[in-house]
This record gives sequence, C-alpha cells and structure tokens, in this order.
Amino acid sequence: MREEVTPMIRPAAQEDAARLAEIEIFNYRLYFYPIFRTDRYFFSELTVPTLIGEYRAFPEKLAHTLVFDDGVVKGFVRVNGDEIEKLFVEPSFHGLGIGGALMERAVERGGRRLLVLEKNPGAIRLYERHGFVCTDERQRVDDTNEFFIIMKHER
Repeated sequence: MREEVTPMIRPAAQEDAARLAEIEIFNYRLYFYPIFRTDRYFFSELTVPTLIGEYRAFPEKLAHTLVFDDGVVKGFVRVNGDEIEKLFVEPSFHGLGIGGALMERAVERGGRRLLVLEKNPGAIRLYERHGFVCTDERQRVDDTNEFFIIMKHER
C-alpha cells in the first residue's frame, strides 16, 4: 500500500541541489536544445555536477528557491526580488498542476516579472493563466537570433 504524502511547497535546502540540477537539465534539453542546437553546452557543459557546484558557490540561488515536494522534489521556482528567474517541473510530472502551484506561490512572494523564450508557447500560456501578460519588450538570448519576451503580472 502506498503511503499518501501531502504535497508541500517549501524553501530549497542544500540536500535538494542534485534533484534541482536534474530537473533543470532535463527541461533545458527537452525544451531549449531543439531551438539552440548547441551540443557542447547542452551535453558537455550543462551537467548535474556543474549545477551542484553553482549551488555551493552561490548559496543565494537556493535561498531564493522554493520546491514542490510530496516526498519527491518534482519542481521548483526561483524568485529574486520581483523577478521569477526559473520555473521548472520534472517532465514526467507535467500537467499535474505543479507548475501552477509554484507560480501561485511565486506571485505571493512578489514575483511580478519574468522572461520567457519566445518559442515556448506552452510556458507563455501557463504564465498567462496566472495573470501575466506579454509586453512589447523583447531581449536577445545571448549571441543568438532567439528572443525572450518580458512578461509582467497584471496586478
């Protein structure tokens, strides 16, 4: 018999670093690699040990991160000031309301602005469902021909 665990959104802890790195990497490879096609970055530089090292070197990343945890960390959101910096859900758990729950909490914590890849319509729809609107502002993604759209919360 499976034990029921109440899902909770809680502050990230150092012991979450490996799981957060896995979730982030899976999402980047699934959604961003097909657009950018940079093998070296996505399969050599973007690794779990590298991201764990970043969490150790920059503990403020964890300090600004909330995780969705129902016994397994299934997603996370990072809010720094009024900016939602990252929102990722383990791809195996997409469509279960985890991203929405994390977005609600991010807005409660003051998240009012975010960047979303122009070619990521699924993310744009999620953010719109949670009160964000696309602005006319765009920002180039590094030295590519791709753009982020700046979205702002209506309230």
